[in-house]
Amino acid sequence: MPLQVVRGRLAAIAWRRQNLARSCKRVITFKEIQAARDRIAYAVFYSPCLPSIPLSEITGMQIFCKLCKLDNLQRTGSFKERGARNALAQLSADQKKRGVIAASAGNHAQALAYQGRLLGIPATVVMPQYAPLIKVSNCQKLGANVVLRGNDFAEAKAHADEIAAEKGLAYIDGYDDPAIIAGQGTMGIEIVDQVEDLDAVVVPVGGAGLIAGVSLAVKNLRPQAKIIAVEAETVASFSAALEAGKPTR
Repeated sequence: MPLQVVRGRLAAIAWRRQNLARSCKRVITFKEIQAARDRIAYAVFYSPCLPSIPLSEITGMQIFCKLCKLDNLQRTGSFKERGARNALAQLSADQKKRGVIAASAGNHAQALAYQGRLLGIPATVVMPQYAPLIKVSNCQKLGANVVLRGNDFAEAKAHADEIAAEKGLAYIDGYDDPAIIAGQGTMGIEIVDQVEDLDAVVVPVGGAGLIAGVSLAVKNLRPQAKIIAVEAETVASFSAALEAGKPTR
């Protein structure tokens, strides 16, 4: 392995150790989600949660849709703007000046680029080679510094860590970050506000930042409501982690 690559990886490891405070090594509180709701109120759309006639007829229950759906009404088309705005707003003045970085195949990258542009915070996004061209283009149009690197997300993430360490950028994870989880959790507050007699909330799972925040919000406001996680059968990493009792690869 070339010496330059080794040095870069060692620098990235050192940087990660110094920035564990940003990763979600602690349990966030409902108060943080409430604070996030107020913090992002003027920058993120309060999306509707409307009845779905087809799903209600199929299931014989009253089904409302917010994500599958209508949080795509956010400017960049996904709920990711909630967490991105909340995280960016809490950076120190020095961090805002230096800028932020993230590895993402699309939605988190777009959200960070857009909200960074609104706040005047430089954003660098490292996207794997397979990232959809439309999302790469959108990030560029939003003013982000786009770096295409890696055959998979892990390689893109490793390269982002190296850049962050080299340039002193704040790394904002797409899901494993307290501010991100709190921001996504604002959707849970909205759901409870919008749906009377809430029995259950069905939440898609990827990195699990959304379900972590939504679960915390909903359970604090409607303890009796059930939270149902849904993930793709072919990449059921969340189910595997629950079964193992720890994160798995």
